[in-house]
Amino acid sequence: MNSKITIPIAVVISVIVTAGIMYSVGFEQEVQVTQTPQTEIVYVEKTVSDILEGTNEIKKISSEEELTDLLQASALFGGNFYDNRARMVDFAMPEAAVMMESDAVATSGAPVAESKSQGSDDYSTTNVQEENVDEPDYLKNDGKYVYIVSRNTLSIIDAYPAEDASLILKIALDVEHQYIQNMFLNGDRLVIFYNGQSDREIIPEYDFIPRQSYDPVTHALIIDVSDRENPSILKDYSIDGHFMDARMIGDYAYFVTNSYINHQHPRFPVIMEDSVSIMTPEAFYFDNIEEFSNFNTLTAIDIFGDTINSETFLMGHTGTFYVSESNFYLTYQQYLPFGFHEDSSRDRFFDVIVPLLPASVQDEIKSIQSDSSLSSAQQWSMISEVMQNSYNQMDKVQKDKLFEDIKEALIEYDTKIQEDTRKTIIHKIAIDEEKIEYVAKGSIPGRLLNQFSMDENGDRFRVATTTEIYTQYEGTIRSNAVYILDENLKIVGGLDQIAPDESIFSARFIDDRLYMVTFQQIDPFFVIDLSTDTPKILGELKIPGFSNYLHPYDEEHIIGVGRDTKEIGDGRVQQLGIKIALFNVADVSNPIVADDIVIGDRSTHSEALHNHKAFFFDKTRGVLSIPITGDANELDELSSSKMIAPEYDRWSGFYVFDLDGKSGFDLKGTVTHSDGDSRYYGMGNARTFYIDDVLYTASESYLKMNSFDNLDEVNTIKLENTGKFIEYLEEEFIR
Repeated sequence: MNSKITIPIAVVISVIVTAGIMYSVGFEQEVQVTQTPQTEIVYVEKTVSDILEGTNEIKKISSEEELTDLLQASALFGGNFYDNRARMVDFAMPEAAVMMESDAVATSGAPVAESKSQGSDDYSTTNVQEENVDEPDYLKNDGKYVYIVSRNTLSIIDAYPAEDASLILKIALDVEHQYIQNMFLNGDRLVIFYNGQSDREIIPEYDFIPRQSYDPVTHALIIDVSDRENPSILKDYSIDGHFMDARMIGDYAYFVTNSYINHQHPRFPVIMEDSVSIMTPEAFYFDNIEEFSNFNTLTAIDIFGDTINSETFLMGHTGTFYVSESNFYLTYQQYLPFGFHEDSSRDRFFDVIVPLLPASVQDEIKSIQSDSSLSSAQQWSMISEVMQNSYNQMDKVQKDKLFEDIKEALIEYDTKIQEDTRKTIIHKIAIDEEKIEYVAKGSIPGRLLNQFSMDENGDRFRVATTTEIYTQYEGTIRSNAVYILDENLKIVGGLDQIAPDESIFSARFIDDRLYMVTFQQIDPFFVIDLSTDTPKILGELKIPGFSNYLHPYDEEHIIGVGRDTKEIGDGRVQQLGIKIALFNVADVSNPIVADDIVIGDRSTHSEALHNHKAFFFDKTRGVLSIPITGDANELDELSSSKMIAPEYDRWSGFYVFDLDGKSGFDLKGTVTHSDGDSRYYGMGNARTFYIDDVLYTASESYLKMNSFDNLDEVNTIKLENTGKFIEYLEEEFIR
């Protein structure tokens, strides 16, 4: 089948000519015209058809033949786009390099009121964004046992009571070299995700010997741990693609995989159980004017039964996810080619620059442009000469004024183009146990910081974004906005131009408010009202530093974790130590910092800055714990007498604070995880939780148990480098 597009598209044919012109305009110097060999662009219009109409509707892909046609059609969107008018030699405007913030951060492990035999009913779980929507992590606990996946091993610790805690099982999973970090716990079931390679065999094109495909797959192991000393693998599902993210709601685990499409030999993703194909998900695409590159597959599995369902969507790379109890939101950044809507630098010249030139010059240019006997290179040579002669007849004031008008017009033009082409695409998929149903697609200007930039509240979906526009003459221009979308992801309200020239560093939606921190040189903390579809700023606070993560304390207080900063001149800012702040928002028009504390210096680091699962806060006890790694000498000022720094310069552990809304932070003490036998252990997998009156802190090296009251050590279990044998899960356990 022939793939065709409904918009005018041009095939580019390059012909080497020697009469080309390179043209550049400098607004602080005379115009320079340089004769140089140049490639002439000849444009041939393509035919059009019905494959991609740009309706944005979702459609089902019925066959691999149709998939091939779609990919061929969308591949034409991989480059620049032009209309079918007469063309000049293209001179491109540089695009901005977009500053991508690392995904970071969300809510604390709340007590779980689920009775466990032999265990405690009072314990905390993973710090998640939405209540009843669990997020995967490398450590889980049920009030009695602690489960840890590290590299390719699974450890099970009998952790309650803490005085008798012991490691009862450590086994290695027989998988490819992995660093497993994603796991769910539900009753006596574990779900462990890891990346592997396909077991399927294919016959390469024009060959005859089957060979292993080596395509990436995501494994979802369902493990029965009712017998903690002898766990058994119940299911081994494998789904094409790399693991992206997952959530658990009730007894169902939902996870997304991303598989790159081989455009030469495209095929649909396949789901297998114990290396046997069990289903091919229904596949859908979106009638968009963009290039397709990946299948993004959403799979739902009942971890206590045999039910599995899956659907896959042809689109670009998925980015940030947000999941409520009833909807799964997949997002990605759309980067259409620069000049897509206004097709090239040629349009930029004729549509923006020419109308600002003197009328007589415009007439001469139009006459040259309409002369079909001239090649594009000859036309441009004559046009540039006309322009140069015109400039030479102007005095400096006239020329400067003309160039300034052109500059402002181009900035406005380029800004509009980039606003139209650089958006965040949002796909909404309803989930209800095994049911997966696509609902709607929407788009908003700008980019997301992380999952906390999104929130569902009733029939409204709220999103906070940063927009970055690059112009040739002003560089990168940043601004921020919040948008309100309805249940069909149509924008029904918003507020833009928040904190110009800054970027969002953290955001937290709580009921009818958005708390947001932007940063460039200082930290504006915003309180934004979302009670209607017309957001408005209620209050703003500017202080040094910034917060990477915001966490609710109560209705009148918000906790922020980030860094302190200081200005060092010339518009530059130096980052300092880890800063924890308690914002008082009782008076929304005048938010204040009730208390703050700075830990260490610029060398100090905390995983809580970029991973909300490393942040721990328990409101009932008023205790906050965050992992810290830094120069031991710089940490002494905030160290209690219980802190014992090793002889080397670095210290790793947890800072534990009493936190009260009125009195603020009070350092309760520290829990050291540094290993005196080695230079230094990092805190890349740092977690805090509690069972009853014991605070548990975990790192790659240790699980430590300390009294909540005074942080006296109760017990310690070494997790790594124990020198002991590691048993393997044998095939006999798999059924």
